[in-house]
Amino acid sequence: MAKYKKNQNTVSDQSQDAATAIAKGTQKPGQAKEQTKLIAQGIAKGIEQYKKQQKAKAREADKAQKKAAKAKREAEVEQPVAVESAPKAWLPWGLLLVSWVGFAVYAVVVK
Repeated sequence: MAKYKKNQNTVSDQSQDAATAIAKGTQKPGQAKEQTKLIAQGIAKGIEQYKKQQKAKAREADKAQKKAAKAKREAEVEQPVAVESAPKAWLPWGLLLVSWVGFAVYAVVVK
């Protein structure tokens, strides 16, 4: 099962054009075309490496942002449940107490 894998050594046309422009801009008098071409290749590889680093940083920042948002959502969901359950806890006990007091009063009055 062979999977398609993009060649990692390819450089985009935009990067090549930018690298060529930079290399020609810094070209010294008497410099051979081959030297300029090698410099342009090095610059293009540097540009591609920089782009990859920036993409990796963006992915990590996005993951951290999503993780923080998820933690915030979970914290918001948990808080109201804890706040609402505390006042309701006395209700069954209060009703039980009222019913026992009512039964005691009824037992005393009917006798």
